[in-house]
Amino acid sequence: MKLSRPAKDASVLSAFFKYVVPSVLAFALSGVYAIVDGLFVGQSIGDKGLSAINVAFPVVSLIQSLGTGIGMGGAVLWSVRRGERDDTADSYLRATIWMLLFASAFMTAFFFLNGPVLRLFGAEGDIYAYGKEYLDVIVLGSVFQIFATGLVPAIRNNGGATFAFVTMLSGFGSNIVLDYVFVWVLEGGTAGAAVATILGQAVTAIEALIYFLVKKLPLFGSFRRFGRCAASIVRVGVAPFGLTLSPMISLMLINKFCMLHGGESAVACYACIAYAITIVQMLVQGVGDGSQPLISTFYGEGRPEKSAKVRLFAYLSAILLALLCGVLLFALRKLIGPLFGSSEEVAGNVAAVLPIFLAGLVFYAFSRVATAGFYATERTLFSYLAVYSEPALMLVLLFLLPAFWGQTGVWWSAVSAQVLTAGLCLLLTLLTSKKERRTQKSTV
Repeated sequence: MKLSRPAKDASVLSAFFKYVVPSVLAFALSGVYAIVDGLFVGQSIGDKGLSAINVAFPVVSLIQSLGTGIGMGGAVLWSVRRGERDDTADSYLRATIWMLLFASAFMTAFFFLNGPVLRLFGAEGDIYAYGKEYLDVIVLGSVFQIFATGLVPAIRNNGGATFAFVTMLSGFGSNIVLDYVFVWVLEGGTAGAAVATILGQAVTAIEALIYFLVKKLPLFGSFRRFGRCAASIVRVGVAPFGLTLSPMISLMLINKFCMLHGGESAVACYACIAYAITIVQMLVQGVGDGSQPLISTFYGEGRPEKSAKVRLFAYLSAILLALLCGVLLFALRKLIGPLFGSSEEVAGNVAAVLPIFLAGLVFYAFSRVATAGFYATERTLFSYLAVYSEPALMLVLLFLLPAFWGQTGVWWSAVSAQVLTAGLCLLLTLLTSKKERRTQKSTV
């Protein structure tokens, strides 16, 4: 069986666009996917329903991030080992499938009783009740979310970036139609929105499995190396797991401190902002993840100069996207609150606060691409530092800045953490480039 891989004779730029454009479109859908439930519930129930989805969403993100981490870890190692022409490459794909299955069972069992988790996130009263209705359904459908997010990286790394986009598009379309039916027509509230989300993810997961079977990817075979492969997948996958989860960790932290310093109106304000910012964050992550198959393959083949070109194109593309989206969101800032059915007070706060968050988008874009480059080339320590420094810095700043500026300090904590993380990523990138130059000189 001949597996798809980047053409050696194709220009790096054309290969970059071949992989990155479908990935960016797919992640754009993921960003919109994340706000669809909030949009329908907000218009149906109002601020409390919107806040409930916002408070519950970190659990949803954790489930999806686990699938992404496992899937990306397996896909990276599969690509690198194929580039090295290692006979054990297929073992990583088989191990990935079993790990996704085990993770699905674990997450369903772990979050089956989710009430304490919601209270930990600051949910009370009606927000707690609506949030629990949402999570009860989401948790039972964990298997669809984990497989939907976990299988797509392998499809993309097998040269199927366009098909990966199509699977996500069909799942997204299904979610919108079903949200309309379950939330608006049947008035199912937050539980109806959760059912729509699960069924939409099921569409993506089923189509991805069909791709694996049609392409005859190596799903079946010896599992003697499972333990070793699983350990390697975890080692690499910790970074993309954290990369996907990081926005939701930020969401959880800011929600908690908003409840402390600004109350429910501040939580509702941040819900609207988070939904809008999520789309941009997913776009720049699409650039990083779209470039990963090329970076991993060139790295495995021992062609660091081509890998460096891919990273350069990724930096430029992500920063440009962040700038363009930032300008667009600033122009539309007064329309974002009403779009999600917020009150006039919350809508006014959204328009006033959103520019603070827009200031951090370029720094966020740089960090995300740098991190993707680190784990694509198995620089796991650097990828861990790049991913987990942002929430750690944010937590420290959330204790410091609000003590002086109240709720305004909460808003600026997020942006300040992004700026500091970008500085760290720049330092790590310079260290990586210096090491690569030394390696090239020693082999000449």
